[in-house]
Amino acid sequence: MSLDGFVTRAIVHELQSLVGARIHKIYQPTEHEVLLHVRGQGVNRKLLLSAHPSMPRLHFTEQTWTNPQEPPMFCMLLRKHCEGGIVEAVRQSGLERVVEFDIRHRDELGDLSIKRLVLEIMGRHSNLILLDPASGTIHDSIHHVTPAISSYRVVLPGAAYVAPPSQHKQDPLNAEKAEFERLLSESPKPLAELTRQELANVLLNGYTGFSPLLAKEVVHRAGGDPAKLWDAFAALIGDAKQQRYAPASVETDNGKTAFSVFELTQLTGKVQSFATVSECLDAFYKDKAERDLVRQRTTDLTRLLVNESAKNEKKLEKLRETMQEAEEADRYRKLGELLTAHLHAIRKGDASAEVIDYYDEKQPVVSIPLDPQLTPNENAQRYFRKYNKLKNSRAAVAEQIAATEEELRYLASVLQGLETATPSDIEEIREELQEQGYIRQRGAGKGERKKKQDRPALLCYTSSEGIPIFVGKNNTQNDYVTNRLGQPNDTWLHTKDIPGSHVLIRAAEYGERTLHEAAMLAAYYSKARESSGVPVDYTRIRHVRKPSGAKPGFVIYEGQRTLFVTPDEAAVKRLPCTVKQM
Repeated sequence: MSLDGFVTRAIVHELQSLVGARIHKIYQPTEHEVLLHVRGQGVNRKLLLSAHPSMPRLHFTEQTWTNPQEPPMFCMLLRKHCEGGIVEAVRQSGLERVVEFDIRHRDELGDLSIKRLVLEIMGRHSNLILLDPASGTIHDSIHHVTPAISSYRVVLPGAAYVAPPSQHKQDPLNAEKAEFERLLSESPKPLAELTRQELANVLLNGYTGFSPLLAKEVVHRAGGDPAKLWDAFAALIGDAKQQRYAPASVETDNGKTAFSVFELTQLTGKVQSFATVSECLDAFYKDKAERDLVRQRTTDLTRLLVNESAKNEKKLEKLRETMQEAEEADRYRKLGELLTAHLHAIRKGDASAEVIDYYDEKQPVVSIPLDPQLTPNENAQRYFRKYNKLKNSRAAVAEQIAATEEELRYLASVLQGLETATPSDIEEIREELQEQGYIRQRGAGKGERKKKQDRPALLCYTSSEGIPIFVGKNNTQNDYVTNRLGQPNDTWLHTKDIPGSHVLIRAAEYGERTLHEAAMLAAYYSKARESSGVPVDYTRIRHVRKPSGAKPGFVIYEGQRTLFVTPDEAAVKRLPCTVKQM
């Protein structure tokens, strides 16, 4: 991962500003992350400590996190032992990705005690542990490690704290040239034959703190020449010793992004520099963390919608089979009429009747099955009853098919809304599904319904011509954009026959660039965001209306024209965007 031992060292250096400050509040917004709101000593910041299995990290953050109504048990424990405490020290264990916070706090009796909060950044084994440094006993951890999970160490309340296993690598901050050259000479191949990857592996396997990215950077600075490798290595280590950092991220041409606290000369692409390491990490992980948080908090909704869609697909299949049967209604009417015309030739007890088919020009003789227990007239009436039943059911089944298809479109639109949702959008989607009867309202009895937010927060982009473009990211927002925000001469856009956002150009006059950018947004915030040549309909909003009784987000429109656009995430991100509370 990009967050190596050197990035950790830079962060710890930055966090020295916390020493002497007080932990004002503690929150645990997710099962993997803890937020410390720290004040004092000229500091008023939020510190994120993450033991996420795929995004472990620590840094100051400016992001807004939504906290659960009831704090988890680990959060309650941290509040008991650390809230109101003073940060005594922040340190790193060598160049390992282990950071310790010593916190001075008064216990229930008013006596001062020191607690230690340890963040271990170890990929999927990452953890955040609260322990008593005097006894080495663990109070608790954000992730428990039982003997069944690890035979090396147990991380459970009451257990003795054991540090993560050592990698038995050398500390590069104390490296000497002779030892460095000895490591190189131990390679099974002659130095001149070593590839760049093999040179990088020497650094990676010999010294702590290096990530594959940083090891390759040193080799790149040396031009792949083993004779120049020490100089490149020593220059980078010298910057680390002097705490000279240049935090930046690089978005390469293939769309991947990497970051480091040192200049990444090996990568070409869009470089974004940052004043601090925290700003770099906060920006890098923002989208990834947000998508992960949305996924965590909408797992139940996604499962519900997928199951409801599957049920409606099966229902639609059966309804279509019933409709196919109903299409045979006229055949039963014809059989009943043929029997009526030949009643004189049929007797009770006959199993079938041979009659002339007057409806066919050739007038062939056809055989009609009969119920021997019924009279000829009763057999004819039986066919007429089948005809009437199927004829009546045809209209009812057609209505049910239309209703089921509408429900499937609605469920697809909600699923699409979840794909582009931010944490702040989730509650709107949940409330919508409660109103539609798909889920029960949580934590409220009769007469205690939470008042619905009348004016949702909407994404508002500004086109390159300075025209505002509003985007609804779920059905609640779509209804507001189309039915309340839009003026008659504004332009409304939506992907053609594809679930997606309602997009509104808030102006009567605009240029082709604004229209193309709005169509791009409509395609990007739709089910077809990964496709090319996406059809987008657009029309004046006076031609758009919501049928009475229709589900949220459903409209019909006319007078539309169609554009074909290919969503471009980079182009979308270049457009200025704000969230407006309407």
